[in-house]
Amino acid sequence: MTPEERSSVQSRIQQRLLSDGSDLTHGFGAERRVRVLRAVARLLLDEDVSLVPDERASLIREIADAVVGLGPLEPLLRDPAVTEIMVNSPADVYVERSGVIERVPVSLPDAAAVLHLIDRVVGPLGLRVDASRPWVDARLPDGSRVHAIIPPLAVAAPALTIRKFARDPIGIERLVQLESLTVEMASFLGACVRARVNIIVAGGAGAGKTTLLNALASFIPAHERVITIEDAAELRLQQPHVVALESRPANVEGIGAVGIRELVRNALRMRPDRIVVGEVRGGEALDMLQAMNTGHQGSMSTAHANSPADLVTRLEAMVLMGDVALPLAAVRAQIAAGVNLIVHVEREGGARRVTEIAEVRAARGGSIGITPLVRWTGAHHDATGDIPRFLPALRDAGERLPSLFGARP
Repeated sequence: MTPEERSSVQSRIQQRLLSDGSDLTHGFGAERRVRVLRAVARLLLDEDVSLVPDERASLIREIADAVVGLGPLEPLLRDPAVTEIMVNSPADVYVERSGVIERVPVSLPDAAAVLHLIDRVVGPLGLRVDASRPWVDARLPDGSRVHAIIPPLAVAAPALTIRKFARDPIGIERLVQLESLTVEMASFLGACVRARVNIIVAGGAGAGKTTLLNALASFIPAHERVITIEDAAELRLQQPHVVALESRPANVEGIGAVGIRELVRNALRMRPDRIVVGEVRGGEALDMLQAMNTGHQGSMSTAHANSPADLVTRLEAMVLMGDVALPLAAVRAQIAAGVNLIVHVEREGGARRVTEIAEVRAARGGSIGITPLVRWTGAHHDATGDIPRFLPALRDAGERLPSLFGARP
């Protein structure tokens, strides 16, 4: 069969499925995909074409991908090595595979096809992207995060970005194997989590903040009640007593949005032992700090920042962005009292690495001091020689201070 004949057969079968008025062509889901595969196989029998078994199976799969999947992008979604898919234009598609961004020989027919994929993703969620709101954030049923932006904001063509949801979360042991951190660092961070030290994981976009946060959360004791709060549910805690909350964007009428800040406030009324916020980026930073300062020790979150010192500055700015007018001195006091430890991660080529672990300390004059405990030198991790001031809390919790710090209890 020539490519033209194959395209013609595919087009005819897709049109027949659409003309049936069946709900097979809407949304996603494993069961719906199975029904579509069966329907396509039946319709293909009516076509006067000769196909070998492998070619027939491939054609059936391609049609099903176009009808209930993401068409040419579907094989990339199924590829476990691909962690992110970036459609810059119909003929310009990139992926992140094993930490490296590369262009792939995949294309869509035109800009209308990209818009169709976007509508298929966000439509079942009660969302839409159009001239009145030319961008949208959504989540696929498997947890993958989707962002789309269309002209006129996207100058050349609609752009689609999909951050895939890892089926198997990366644990702390795997991070050690990948040399993101050392065994001693992992031991120390685990002790900090168990001893209820407040931790913020900082870094740039795609640096692995959520992955590390999820790994650190595995150290939370099983008997504790944990509330997780995220824009898109990515954390997968294995403890038995976990309540997961997820923010909600506005609907097509522009109403009904529920932000992270509202969820943090609700979580405080749910009797949590700990609160884990996927990311703080605005006024909810104040609510998070107040939780850390009012009996919810051991809470954790992530935030975008270029360094631990930059994170403190960003936290100050985020609190001041809120609707509560606080003097800067009071904001700094909240940060110094609430945040104990900053773990900074960076992306270096295809590798993601913890580049600094720093303690937050109140300094003279109401300022905030950042004391590095461990740093990445470019070749290995080195302890700075400073001992954390919250060492007594670790000892009181029965934890050992790793030899990383040149001391033992």
